[in-house]
Amino acid sequence: MKILVINPGSTSTKIGFFQDEAKIFETVLRHSTEELAPFKNVTDQYEFRKEKILNAMEENDFSLKSIDAIACRGGATKKRIKGGTYLVTDQMCEEHRNNPMQHPASLAAIIGKDIADELGIKAYVTDTPYVCEISKIAEISGHQAIRREPIFHALNSKAIARKFAAENGKKYADINAIVCHMGGGISISCHQNGIVIDTTDGISEGPIAPERTGSLPARPLVDLCFSGEYTHADMKKIIQSEGGIYSYIKTNDMREVEQQALNGDEEALLLLDAMVYQIAKEIGAMATVLCGQLDGILLTGGIAYSENIVKKISERCDFLGKVKAYPGEIELEALALGVLRITNGEEELKIYN
Repeated sequence: MKILVINPGSTSTKIGFFQDEAKIFETVLRHSTEELAPFKNVTDQYEFRKEKILNAMEENDFSLKSIDAIACRGGATKKRIKGGTYLVTDQMCEEHRNNPMQHPASLAAIIGKDIADELGIKAYVTDTPYVCEISKIAEISGHQAIRREPIFHALNSKAIARKFAAENGKKYADINAIVCHMGGGISISCHQNGIVIDTTDGISEGPIAPERTGSLPARPLVDLCFSGEYTHADMKKIIQSEGGIYSYIKTNDMREVEQQALNGDEEALLLLDAMVYQIAKEIGAMATVLCGQLDGILLTGGIAYSENIVKKISERCDFLGKVKAYPGEIELEALALGVLRITNGEEELKIYN
């Protein structure tokens, strides 16, 4: 089974070529600010990114005619969906194009289906950012006008949980785990027998993150919104991209923060410890969701490369269960494996409607 994998990000597009589970090729296509400037909306980048992908395949001597399937990073749809692998349909692509939440990930399915249709094959998405499997009780917020439907790092979090299960001779559906994805945003998800029954929202809940605020005290936040100093767009920036540790010391690079802490910067050390403290509190909260029946606490994402941060989190949480780090992300592999689970008959293909 030869699979082309497409995973667009804000300023790059990752592509990979897999033969069954083996990754034969991987590259990152960088897109400069100048190249992307002419495009008003993210979906307007469709032709530009598709051409980059096709050129990269040709330059590396990979024939499109050899591809059996295309695995795509999923994007925003009108409604939230369960985890799993879905066939990319015209309806899904149309919703990706027109969704107000414009994200580069949505381009993958549009480009992938276009290429797949030309080749007479199928395109798929797996564990999209719009996965929502939380229990009814977890949907309840503090006010009837707001329903919790948290967005989290579903693809990598589920992939890491599956990897942990396999390492222990089990299936994903047979384990209980807490997965903490730590990047520019942080999400902490509770996996019970193959379902994410609760998770923090990676944009506006949970611990302080490098560039996101996490949960904030509600009354001071309301006061800030109505202070007259910030627009609606400003407030979203504060929460999503200019908050967190960046708001204190103007860097979202945790390597810099750690180095500053090592050099004796007391504020950097305090922020580092506060992030660890808040992550551990959320892990503890998720442990209660599982009533302490926990196979593992799994730390992943770019921040998990830090042995110091992993050690500090482990010191606070190892009484709850085994803590293990899986640094970085395995999104390309996760997308390819999602297709293979369908073709091997391990999972049932889902259709979005």
